[in-house]
Amino acid sequence: MLLAVLCLALLCPVVYAAAPPPAGKTIVDQWMKQLTLAEKAAQLVFVPIYGDNPHPRSKAWRATRSAITDLKAGGLILLNRVRGGVVQRAEPYQTAAFLNRVQKLSKLPLLIGGDFERGASMRFNGVPQYPHLMAFGAANDPALTRAFGLATAREARALGFHWVYAPVSDVNNNPDNPIINIRSFGESPQLVAAHVEAFIQGARSDPANRVLLTVKHFPGHGDTATDSHLGLGVVSASKERLEQVELTPFRAAIAAGVDSVMTAHLSVPALEPEPIPATVSKNIITGLLKESLGFKGIISTDAMDMQGLAKLYPPGEAAVRALEAGVDVLLVPADARAAVNAVVEAVRTKRIPRARLEESVRKVLAAKVSMGLHRRRLVNLEGLGESLDSPEENDIAASAAARAITLVKNDGGLIPLDKAARGCFFVLSGNRFSTQGRDLTESLRAAAPNAMVALLDPLLPAETFKEHAGTAEPCSYAAVFTFVAAAAYQGSVSLPGGYPGFVESLIATGKPVAMISMGNPYLLRAFPKVSAYVAAFSTAAPSEQAVLKALFGEAPVSGKLPVSIPGIAGLGFGIVLEQKPVQ
Repeated sequence: MLLAVLCLALLCPVVYAAAPPPAGKTIVDQWMKQLTLAEKAAQLVFVPIYGDNPHPRSKAWRATRSAITDLKAGGLILLNRVRGGVVQRAEPYQTAAFLNRVQKLSKLPLLIGGDFERGASMRFNGVPQYPHLMAFGAANDPALTRAFGLATAREARALGFHWVYAPVSDVNNNPDNPIINIRSFGESPQLVAAHVEAFIQGARSDPANRVLLTVKHFPGHGDTATDSHLGLGVVSASKERLEQVELTPFRAAIAAGVDSVMTAHLSVPALEPEPIPATVSKNIITGLLKESLGFKGIISTDAMDMQGLAKLYPPGEAAVRALEAGVDVLLVPADARAAVNAVVEAVRTKRIPRARLEESVRKVLAAKVSMGLHRRRLVNLEGLGESLDSPEENDIAASAAARAITLVKNDGGLIPLDKAARGCFFVLSGNRFSTQGRDLTESLRAAAPNAMVALLDPLLPAETFKEHAGTAEPCSYAAVFTFVAAAAYQGSVSLPGGYPGFVESLIATGKPVAMISMGNPYLLRAFPKVSAYVAAFSTAAPSEQAVLKALFGEAPVSGKLPVSIPGIAGLGFGIVLEQKPVQ
């Protein structure tokens, strides 16, 4: 019923039509004739924007305007600014208006891309807040993932986006991976492949809201403990293991007709003997992806300002090496103008054949035509808010969050928690500036009025943590909620600051302690003595709501681990609990 209702929802963006080009020649051929060599190189460059609709006299606006009118970049990617440790998500109307402004400036229409790994909620406020992909893996219902894919495509087009850098297709088979973790559907290559395929099918099911889809990060970023934003990671698996595990989801995606593949800035010695990133490896990009796997779509780099690439090459050289390897799109070069100038010089000196450059340019231009941008490029802003935050989409998010809740340990039947007993609840926010945990804290106070509830931050003094641990003495049990998720430049998915010692202090009181992980499911390895362990696989708001219902027996618990927790629980494990009878 959920899928049927969603498919009837009218989220199709209304856009203004421009006059079509003269008939007789293909649009791509016409555009190619209009472009100089430098403009062709610039069509491969995608520069960042931040969705804050900057003032026309601001430095940010001048930089964006120059990238479009002077450099003539081929596209834009929406990123989020981080201020005071808090991610600043974009506002839908403001960003759509900004995209209309920049589209009017461009000689050719711009492709607009975004990392909509959790739907538009990855970058936007005011839209349904989908859980992370690992929650979909724990729920393990491909029909739900198809509905999510459809909703993501509709959100993207309504906002003026044509290129979705999703779904993540990495197999998270390293518990210490600091950058993939719950962004992945899970550890099983078959499970990941099934959900990658389902997402693609769903996103493709509404022709009126067609988007370009991207699988990432090729040839697989799941088995490394290095964040490629910080340095060059290494996946040291054998070629046979890579074939059986890492490449399985990518094969499924290619078979499903995915439009684009994003490369990884990591070294894979079994595929490339030189210690260089896959992004600049001809063996990996051309030899494996294009020739062995038969992929004929667009190949994009990951952001080129990430240190896994930028530490090794200056911006211009990185761009040239990527094109030599077989890449088509240069995403967020550290210096966009230097990248364009270097590509132009490489063509003039015949280091890169002109035909090689034009092959990639034609792919980008053809993608613009496939998105209908030769006819219409502006989004109608009227009714935008109503088209984005539909009950049907919120139902998908809530269903995925609820069905993902997984009970991994339950000594003494601690879960469901007894509301009547005095409990102590400690919400461990990511940092003192984060909003994570604030809503959960208030929801806990409302749900269990007899309980003691505290919102903590990791940089509290040791004495303060000791005092908080002491407050658990009169409590019948303690429950600790953790918000640890993979994030760029973070470098770790462990509990930060004074939290580990605090949790150990709670355990030392002898009171039953339940740990509820809103993100990283592997935290149980560090605290095996907790009495109960619940994994939600997401820090999104629907997961908070789902956790509360599950903890107090107001909803059934049926999720299964989409990853193994080494030495504790295997893939597919989960304790099933029925909903408590209504009193």
